[in-house]
Amino acid sequence: MPLSPPAPRTARHVRRVTYQGYEREDGLWDIEGELHDSKAEDTPFIRDPSIIRRAGQPIHHMWLRVTVNRQLVVQAIEATMDAHPLGGCPEALASLQSMVGCSMSRGWRKAIQTNLGGIAGCTHIRELLFNLATAAFQTMPAVFSSVGDEPPRHLNQCTGWSFNGDGVKEYFPQFYGRNSSAAVE
Repeated sequence: MPLSPPAPRTARHVRRVTYQGYEREDGLWDIEGELHDSKAEDTPFIRDPSIIRRAGQPIHHMWLRVTVNRQLVVQAIEATMDAHPLGGCPEALASLQSMVGCSMSRGWRKAIQTNLGGIAGCTHIRELLFNLATAAFQTMPAVFSSVGDEPPRHLNQCTGWSFNGDGVKEYFPQFYGRNSSAAVE
């Protein structure tokens, strides 16, 4: 269902973000993200208004690949910047290696902020990483299974998967009504 009709407006900025997940032959998983920012109309450069950036020409165009194991622990990470607004932007890529060994299942956002926050990293790469975990969860079927008395990682992380909700009652009745008021990162 589409949104309601908007008020009269003019497009100014376009951001495209995509994620893809892959199962590798070696038992690991690659989750890739791409971010592409552009303006919807020709725009002068801030530093030199005589230079015009054409509509659709990327301001940011970044790629990210994170390799994880079945436990969602980062085994390798790689990124590249095809387009970036400042000469020093690619220097932020070196700090990505500090994410190797971090877990996407618990404390992911905190690990990103600790390792790549502020001037240690790149705002746009951090944004890609924040949501990469969701793509990993959607890619890996084992994430949705329970182990013993441990519920699947996605339970109690949103309204639809509340321990007191109909989704858990129907698909994971053994965890229905479990008392857990704190959502996990």
